[in-house]
Amino acid sequence: MCGIAGEFSYRDHASALNLDALLRVREAMQRRGPDGAGLWHDFSHGVALVHRRLSIIDLATRSDQPLLNADASAALVFNGEIYNYRSLREELLAQGVSLRTTGDSEVVLELLAREGISALTKLRGMYALGFYQKATRSLILARDPYGIKPLYFADHNGKVIFASSVKALSAHGEISVEADPAAEVGFLLYGSVPEPLTQLAAVRALAPGSVLCFRAGETPRPHTVQALSSVFLSSVTAQTPVQVHAELAESVRLHMEADVPVGVFLSAGVDSGALLGLMRDASTHAIPSLTMRFREFENRAEDEGVLAQEVSAHYSASHHQHWVTQAEFAADLPNFLAAMDQPSIDGMNSWMVSKAMHALGVKVAISGLGGDELFGGYSSFGDLPRWRRRFAGLSRLPGMAELGRLLAPTALALGLHPKAPGMLEFAGSLLGRYLLRRGLFLPAELNQFMEKDRLAFGSARLAELCAESWQVPEGIRDDFAQVAYLEASRYMRNQLLRDTDWASMAHSVEVRVPLVDYTLSQRLMPAREMFQSGAGKRLLGEAPKTALPEKVITRPKTGFTTPVTGWQQTLPQLQGWRRYPNLTRANTPWARRYAMALLELQRT
Repeated sequence: MCGIAGEFSYRDHASALNLDALLRVREAMQRRGPDGAGLWHDFSHGVALVHRRLSIIDLATRSDQPLLNADASAALVFNGEIYNYRSLREELLAQGVSLRTTGDSEVVLELLAREGISALTKLRGMYALGFYQKATRSLILARDPYGIKPLYFADHNGKVIFASSVKALSAHGEISVEADPAAEVGFLLYGSVPEPLTQLAAVRALAPGSVLCFRAGETPRPHTVQALSSVFLSSVTAQTPVQVHAELAESVRLHMEADVPVGVFLSAGVDSGALLGLMRDASTHAIPSLTMRFREFENRAEDEGVLAQEVSAHYSASHHQHWVTQAEFAADLPNFLAAMDQPSIDGMNSWMVSKAMHALGVKVAISGLGGDELFGGYSSFGDLPRWRRRFAGLSRLPGMAELGRLLAPTALALGLHPKAPGMLEFAGSLLGRYLLRRGLFLPAELNQFMEKDRLAFGSARLAELCAESWQVPEGIRDDFAQVAYLEASRYMRNQLLRDTDWASMAHSVEVRVPLVDYTLSQRLMPAREMFQSGAGKRLLGEAPKTALPEKVITRPKTGFTTPVTGWQQTLPQLQGWRRYPNLTRANTPWARRYAMALLELQRT
């Protein structure tokens, strides 16, 4: 896991390379890669690449980046891990390719140099990369199909500048740091900035599963290499539990590939517990497990500690727990906010657990993120179809949308859930129902928080730039596949994966997500009829050779939460929401207050 950046002047009129600026970008990502720093440039080609390294595979300096092939005709900066690199490496060796390292980055470099962008379809893993080839005078930027690893770029007067972090790009100096009103609208609607937007108007997120090619003298060309939607377009086919378990075991085994110890973030839930069991099946080495605990949750359902400790003992892991206090949260808050790459109402849990894992001296942690999206664990899998049946007809009646918009700003005063009036306007469409399920504020409420002209401009820009990425492909028809696609491409990508990345990287910890695996999803999504009504989580819980304890499999879902709800009431830095009268009502959801506190901090 690393931080990557670079720039390429692909037009004659573009400004010259700015190595000082690029080094500022690199050093802004120091926590992403404290084990090494590299720079490669070629002024005659107008290209420069930089890298910060967190050493995980092939710890020797021979794998430092930027990495060049033998004749220096191609260069690579790579962030991520390729879990099937050993088999790909053997294929290259069989073809007579001489390899100088034992790592995965050189495998990616050689495959791209020989096969071009089609080589990306061979990679099983998480990645973001920049690859320059001198013969074609071209730079390609690429990102894995789920978007596990971030990659951002600015196309500035014929020069492209890219990096693993939006805040790092803002340190360059040639990129405008003007805030994007569309990002602000998106954040208020969903609690995170939706891709391809970023909080900076000049910076975009590269689409997952895609390549953007910059060739000297030509217009940049995007290519979709592996569309995530293809996973959910698959037809339903019969599989056995044994087949499902085998695929899960393979994914976990591959995700444990490392030259350093691999730990696990352990909650009391099925996802992380099952992964620990599968890790034990794949390895005889000691497995560090870590659970967060909070005094405010002690002896309550939200407390993960007691049951997590039982699960850890069940699989003979080396268990650790960290008690988080409000004092620690308050002391960490300035650093947490500084590390937050883009505004989000999530991330504190990832920050705390990554900090504690770093303190244990563990560089790599397995996370159960993605289990709910793959196996139907969220209530949205039941809510969205039920809302369609109950409310879609009502929302289509004349005047209902207008009534919903009229009631939205005063819902709490009327004793309603703040999003309840939205049923009258949005229940008639799949995306509307998803807004009701995952949304933070309703569109009709936003004029309380943004100036009229800025809101109108931002809303129009949001609709234009996110129209394509927000659509559910027409061929995804059954309820389970539709919700799974929305959760994976919206909530998981824009919030969970992104927040996990910046929060863990702030502590130089690499987080791996075996349940967010393109190959695994391709193989298991056709079996989705087996995952209905909680059956998917049982399949996951029974996947290890020694199944999870029954009380874990049947335990009601609580999520991996923090008591920020109460803490934010007293911390001075998080009081910006009090400027807005509608947020001071006693029954206001905490996430709304937290979002406005973050937005007020950003505006100052």
